[in-house]
Amino acid sequence: MSDTWQLDSWREKQIRQVPLYDDLNHVEEVEKNLRSSPPLVFAGEARTLRKQLARVSEGDAFLLQGGDCAESFAEFHADNIRDTFKVLLQMAVALTFGASCPIVKVGRLAGQFAKPRSSSTETIDGVELPSYRGDIINDMSFDAINRNPDPSRMLRAYNQSAATLNLLRAFSQGGFADLHQLHRWNLDFVKESQQGEQYDEMAKRIDESLSFMAACGLTSDTIPQLRETDFYTSHEALLLIYEQALTRQDSLTGRWYDCSAHMLWIGDRTRQLDSAHVEFLRGVENPIGIKCGPSLNSDELLKLINVLNPKNEAGRLTLICRMGAEKVSESLPPLIRAVQSEGCKVVWSCDPMHGNTVKASNGFKTRPFDLILSEVDSFFQIHRSEGTYAGGVHFEMTGQDVTECIGGAQAITEESLSDRYHTHCDPRLNANQSLELAFQIAHRLKSQRDSEESENRNSGEAVA
Repeated sequence: MSDTWQLDSWREKQIRQVPLYDDLNHVEEVEKNLRSSPPLVFAGEARTLRKQLARVSEGDAFLLQGGDCAESFAEFHADNIRDTFKVLLQMAVALTFGASCPIVKVGRLAGQFAKPRSSSTETIDGVELPSYRGDIINDMSFDAINRNPDPSRMLRAYNQSAATLNLLRAFSQGGFADLHQLHRWNLDFVKESQQGEQYDEMAKRIDESLSFMAACGLTSDTIPQLRETDFYTSHEALLLIYEQALTRQDSLTGRWYDCSAHMLWIGDRTRQLDSAHVEFLRGVENPIGIKCGPSLNSDELLKLINVLNPKNEAGRLTLICRMGAEKVSESLPPLIRAVQSEGCKVVWSCDPMHGNTVKASNGFKTRPFDLILSEVDSFFQIHRSEGTYAGGVHFEMTGQDVTECIGGAQAITEESLSDRYHTHCDPRLNANQSLELAFQIAHRLKSQRDSEESENRNSGEAVA
């Protein structure tokens, strides 16, 4: 791969998962409009996230990344954004309290509109139309007009992302995230559940700690970390004309940042070494993720790491492993060993959603909670066996009371999937299931840290 990178050098490479627009002049008009629009995020924010992810790669923090499978125009509402943010805050508090380590919070929000598809077309009752590729490209309604890719949708996605970010910044910095408010984060339909009760019990213990701190003069007025939180956005950088149009040259460093989100990732279907997606993202300074599926071999991964992070900078790369519960034990260890042998600085994160998608007997696409938890368990166990740090998790989840993933303490069945199945693409964990997983992961993180501390004590005693 040539060392020469230009903002549009990706256009010379092979590209996959792209829509076929009828009116290229219209596409150019939209790109021009986006190029003159304000950035959605700022270079300094992306640099701060890189520093925090560097701490994760060193084992001193943990990455929580979650949000919608695919954001939609139809479900755009302040309440939905607020409720998803609430659940992510709850998950982060559970992880922080249980594992005693900082949590880096990154949402699949304010830009997660484009989705890769296994086929470019879909056929229903003998009618073949373009596949639904996310609201930024076309509509999920199965008719010729709505399925035709429409460039103007990029402008609507940009505007919705800007409004979403405005809310998220207000929530994270305006007092909503104050730890004294953590009882208010518990959603009404979660309160009466086992997870809600466990969360309330934890919240009471945190309240006791906050009261003690207040007696010592340490309050939200004196410690900003108690009343606000850092929250970042991310999405798959799939629609490259949109990503290029929102890329800006930083006035302080002269480097390029994709200002559509703080963090971008390359999907498992577009991570080919010679692909346009790899070419584009190697030239921007944002933190980058690589989705690592079971078909990825060690040699290919090392080449990707070298291209995307040639200086081996901590915080630049997150490897988001999506193997599936049945394949993770076979597929993940060789990747870990190869990365360790080369001394590559990466964050290891587990995406237990995408490899565990099944079709229920009633035709609904779903994800069994037991398989999701099984892959998380295997992920932690493998890293412990390899002597490496399981640094993060990546979920598709929502604050809505949906029935899309079966199982969990709620015991959602295949028969109840139709009750509240609202996703525009893949099934998501609901608030109860998300919080249940957070408590499970917190327990595993605590066990991991207790084990490390015990080993360090024993090692110190042996030296003495």
